Amino acid sequence: MQSDWRPSANIETMKRRAQLLADVRLFFARRQVLEVETPILSKAAPTAPYLDSFKTDYIPIGTDQRQAYYLQTSAEFAMKRLLVSGSGSIYQVAKVFRNGESGKQHSPEFTMLEWYRVELTLEQLIDEVTELLTLVAGFSDAVRLSYATVFKQYLELDVFGCSDDALKSLAFSHIPSLAADFELDRDGWLELLMSDVIEQKLAELDQPVFIYDFPASQAQLAKIKIDEEGNLVAARFELYAGGLELANGYDELLDAEELRQRFMLDNQQRVSLGKQEMPIDGQLLEAMEAGLPQCTGVALGLDRLLMLVLKKEEINQVIFENC
Repeated sequence: MQSDWRPSANIETMKRRAQLLADVRLFFARRQVLEVETPILSKAAPTAPYLDSFKTDYIPIGTDQRQAYYLQTSAEFAMKRLLVSGSGSIYQVAKVFRNGESGKQHSPEFTMLEWYRVELTLEQLIDEVTELLTLVAGFSDAVRLSYATVFKQYLELDVFGCSDDALKSLAFSHIPSLAADFELDRDGWLELLMSDVIEQKLAELDQPVFIYDFPASQAQLAKIKIDEEGNLVAARFELYAGGLELANGYDELLDAEELRQRFMLDNQQRVSLGKQEMPIDGQLLEAMEAGLPQCTGVALGLDRLLMLVLKKEEINQVIFENC
């Protein structure tokens, strides 16, 4: 049988997509945030255990030498090198790639809006994300809840004081489809409860929700701080809307050595999971040693945003094709 050659999104959707991109660019132009474009291919790749990169080989003509390159899962590392170079606040609309991701809400290739602000605190960045979504997508005002609050509210759980066994027991009681021998580490159980239980509850609020102050073990590339209750937490947020995780923002880590240690721990975890160890981005670390300015940053999935605007159920309804 011959495959359908037509795009998976219709022309009216493509027109609305074009308008969304134009509105986003106008939003940042009015704030004098510079649009940049960074390479899609890199010799390094993210080490995060939950991310898998596409890999290809570069073979110079006339040689049999091979150089491994990776498609970017985010423009973050290259953009931070620009920040160190004195770019000031910047943004990028970039194609990004994640191996293994496919489904109603996921595509191996998708479009990310990512921006970094040298002027704004994390709270001010949340304000700016709210302003952007109100102007370009007609979003209503968002609710702001701490990570501890949503676990207490929806699962009656003290997320910072509970045991790993309590998390496991709670997951099995709320997700009956789990196999009896299913195992995860502490963050794995937390992420499972968030995605399979709490996110569904957040969707019922019928308005966007910012979740902030994640456990320190989930800091990724964010700073770590002490919250009002004396807990070590990650200075980061996630935005949920319409049942979708839409954005992820950080008060960006500035310490190159701390980041190096996190990369190394990530790779150790990858190996323990049977995954390939990833090459660490030495250029990023060198740039940070030279002095990454105080900044906050956020990445937002534009395809998912368009899904919400047009009330579409699947990502392939708003992109040219889901491969």
